[in-house]
Amino acid sequence: MPYADVGSSPADSDEATSFDAFYRATRQRLFDFLHALTGDAAEAQDVLHEAYARAWQRWSTVTTYEAPEAWVRTVARRIAVSRWRRARNRLIAHRRSGPPGEIPGPDPNRVALLAALARLPVEQRTAIVLHHLCDLPVAEVARETGTPEGTVKARLARGRRALAGLLGVDLEETSHV
Repeated sequence: MPYADVGSSPADSDEATSFDAFYRATRQRLFDFLHALTGDAAEAQDVLHEAYARAWQRWSTVTTYEAPEAWVRTVARRIAVSRWRRARNRLIAHRRSGPPGEIPGPDPNRVALLAALARLPVEQRTAIVLHHLCDLPVAEVARETGTPEGTVKARLARGRRALAGLLGVDLEETSHV
């Protein structure tokens, strides 16, 4: 094994070099093991990355073990089993709670409003959304956008007129959009 001759207390650069050599020498075997164990290449990669990260964090100790590869393999297997348990527990909890309730579709008025807002210039849209949908006063909208209050008021007025036209609403009949 190319990493078996690693000393028990190498300097930092030697430690990194020895870990790199260990990684190159073991990654394919460990990936093949985990791929066969999990049945999923992406899951095997995720688990293996986590196991190597843990080995790297403890490399000065792991490198002194008789079989560092066995240590990483054991850690990886435990990570995989832990993930299976969490997934199983989520599934059991989901089954207990039953299927989700009926989710209503989007309100047609909201869809129309969002479509109309998307057609406004971004400055007007931002002012309208912050003021009318987030209930911020003009002064706060001005602070958040770094714009003078007078400019915010003008953007609100222009934006309201544009929205009224896009939504087919008469501004004289309504107090807000």
